[in-house]
Amino acid sequence: MRTGGLAVFALLCVTSLLVGARQLEWSGDAWLTLTASRLPRLAALVLTGVGLSVCGVILQHLVRNKFVEPATSGGLDAAKLGILLSLALVPAASVAVRMLFALVICFVAGLVFVLLIRRIQFKNTVLVPVIGLMYGGVLSAIAEFYAYRHNIMQSMQGWLLGDFSRVVQGSYEIIYLILPIVALTYLYAHRFTLVGMGEGMATSLGLNYPATVALGLLLVAVTVSATVISVGAIPFVGLVIPNLVALRYGDNLGRTLPIVALSGASLLLACDILGRVLIYPFEVPIGLTAGSVGGVLFLALIIWRQR
Repeated sequence: MRTGGLAVFALLCVTSLLVGARQLEWSGDAWLTLTASRLPRLAALVLTGVGLSVCGVILQHLVRNKFVEPATSGGLDAAKLGILLSLALVPAASVAVRMLFALVICFVAGLVFVLLIRRIQFKNTVLVPVIGLMYGGVLSAIAEFYAYRHNIMQSMQGWLLGDFSRVVQGSYEIIYLILPIVALTYLYAHRFTLVGMGEGMATSLGLNYPATVALGLLLVAVTVSATVISVGAIPFVGLVIPNLVALRYGDNLGRTLPIVALSGASLLLACDILGRVLIYPFEVPIGLTAGSVGGVLFLALIIWRQR
């Protein structure tokens, strides 16, 4: 299965390099096109898919709910709010400063969400993402009001919909922060698995539960803020991939994390290729294609789990 997954991933990578509004002419400036645009886009796609899927699996263990990910817990909306705050308070801020704003707001919002879910005991697991969507809606409304007051609504639109068409060499490198995040997640995979068993069980096994939860939220905040500031908000990848992998391989992160990462990258590559060929030579933003595919899979998962 893993060999087949690697083969599919490699095929998607090659297809992503070859598909574009401009055909590659190997006798001309093909190398410039590859290095300046196609390869950076491929790297951003793979890292974003890996990062969002890993974020989803971390959040699902922290909250102990299979329907939670950055889009259904307010994480994406919190990151957008942080970026807007940086634009208003520090207009000339660098990308690193904007990301710092997004990171802090995203971490605080994630902490509030976890405390809220722990405070309210839901008998129906579907209610948890519903609360998360409502929570994200409040954060989004605050962001839109803030953007309207400071006349930066147009700037906000760039983060409302994921789009890789603007990824070129020199404008996406901050997304490489996802690499150490994935490495740390793999290193602490056993601890996150214990967190998913509940606070009582994890504490009885000697785990520092609050510190592990805080670490998980920090890893999610860094990943979400890096992806939103680089390519925009992309929903549902972190929701459907961990669920599909868990159905086949279980919930042990030490064993399933590489599969989750590979599957997340493959799904995002497939959605991006679909968006580039649907109305060729024009392009459908990946926020629409990933949202559509992920939304259908999300509904299918809810229906399947309710049976």
